[in-house]
Amino acid sequence: MDIASPPAGTIRLDMIPGTLCDHRLWDRLLPHLPAGFDLHHIPLYKARSRAQMQSLIAARSAPQAHLVAFSMGAYLALEHALAHPERVASLVLIASSARGLREEEKARRERTMAALEKHPFVGMPASQLRSFVHPSHLDDPAIADVIHQMALDLGKDTMLAQFAASMDRADLMDRLPELTCPVLVVGSADDQKVPVEDLRTMAATIPHATLQLIEGSGHMIPLEAPGALAEAIVAFSRTVGAARTWIDRRHFNDLG
Repeated sequence: MDIASPPAGTIRLDMIPGTLCDHRLWDRLLPHLPAGFDLHHIPLYKARSRAQMQSLIAARSAPQAHLVAFSMGAYLALEHALAHPERVASLVLIASSARGLREEEKARRERTMAALEKHPFVGMPASQLRSFVHPSHLDDPAIADVIHQMALDLGKDTMLAQFAASMDRADLMDRLPELTCPVLVVGSADDQKVPVEDLRTMAATIPHATLQLIEGSGHMIPLEAPGALAEAIVAFSRTVGAARTWIDRRHFNDLG
């Protein structure tokens, strides 16, 4: 698939959503980004296996991509960067751990998958939403309603496929020193899905990493804290751009 180049002076960001999410995950982020950012959405929900997900990322991202990825999508982006380091110029990992799933999370998913095989899918019930968003956002329709509607629209088959594809993922912590691109690790201490200790370990292990912890958000950071996330992405992009300029100048001087 041909990847069009963004207009001169713009930064293309390839956006990878998480489980039961699509482009709507990023809708609240976009107004907070300044002019010059060109967002391209990777439709992860179209894949039905881990291999198909990786193929989508490879086909839909730029040849030297700036990947911005959330939750399950961030783990897949990390896999992509490790497998194809020449294809990734920078990496923003949001609310995601490089570790394999914890046993309690595997058990929860197995129970959910078994229940879905027998019962109708009703989206994201309030009882589950509490573990995904900060308590202050439970009654915010701009957050809760979007999460619920994405789940309803993408449906049971997508949820089952994504759960199955990510169930037996490897622990990538030991491979993090292999990353050669700049990485921004974004999370929240109030995220019930991703231990903040994992994020600190990732940032300390990745050679060129920055850690940004956002206050007042649960797991759904792009919807819950779009302004803070945008600030972190913009600052990181400027750092990446300055580093690229330094490398290009050094290469030019070496040639001279």
